[in-house]
Amino acid sequence: MTVLVTGAAGFIGMHVAESLLARGERVIGVDNLSTYYDVRLKRARLARLEGHAGFTFVQADVSDREAMLSLAEREPDATRIVHLAAQPGVRHSLVDPYAYVQANVMGHLVMLEAARRLKRMDHFVYASSSSVYGGNRKLPFAESDRVDHPVSLYAATKRSAELISESYAHLFGLPQTGLRFFTVYGPWGRPDMAPWLFADAILSGRPITLYDAGRLKRDFTFVEDIAAGVLGCLDQPAPGNAPRLLNIGNHRSVEVRRFVEVLETALGRTAAVVDTPRPATDVEETFADIAAIEALCGFEPRTSIEVGIPRFAEWYLSWRKGG
Repeated sequence: MTVLVTGAAGFIGMHVAESLLARGERVIGVDNLSTYYDVRLKRARLARLEGHAGFTFVQADVSDREAMLSLAEREPDATRIVHLAAQPGVRHSLVDPYAYVQANVMGHLVMLEAARRLKRMDHFVYASSSSVYGGNRKLPFAESDRVDHPVSLYAATKRSAELISESYAHLFGLPQTGLRFFTVYGPWGRPDMAPWLFADAILSGRPITLYDAGRLKRDFTFVEDIAAGVLGCLDQPAPGNAPRLLNIGNHRSVEVRRFVEVLETALGRTAAVVDTPRPATDVEETFADIAAIEALCGFEPRTSIEVGIPRFAEWYLSWRKGG
């Protein structure tokens, strides 16, 4: 089987591509190597993938119509797409909103058009986000909940992609599954995410900022559990006229201050903490109802933060020392 993975040099993308390669699939990895964060990290992820004979890398932007449609014509044997490429980061959407619409809306549309041009498209799996739930106070978040009040532009672009996918399933019978990721962390994570920011500050002797004294809660989900869930869903194609939206999380809501406590232990250092009010872009709590994905493919996250954070810390310390 040939799978096209966009965002292959990204955090989740690298883990998904590795998992596909490990089971013998051919993977075509697409990434534009955006400078949003250190490209050296992205190239290091790619180096891991390029050690596999079944991996081919294409440097291209998913919002580039000519590049993506041309790729679809060159790779007629691709039967599945895992579309993970996106402009991430909730707060950065306040700084550069255009990048989010270009990557997350136009990029999604272009990839759907590329999927339509493949000879046989068995399944199009794409990354959405738990951020679409906005300020929802009903817990846990369920796929049937209303999601029409996003609290960030990032969330709005992810919800827009879901709606575009709904229309493409209706119009063209394209089999699709959208996955709403919940606070993914682990080795090879991004420098703009809390685990990296906290670890860097703690080791450098700088204070970390906790909103509302760290009482905010997140459904922290280990990246290897996420990759297993993505592959499980990929192997269960949705009906062409009935696209799916599924939560993929750990089904545990943990206070951020507890996350920091475990990270302090893993690093052997104590954090200096600055308390500040929660910004408008952040919600109080996220918590995933995962009954639907569990029923579909047996998804069962196994990694608690007490296991996952030390694994992240071990990798981070190695990366900090130069790999």
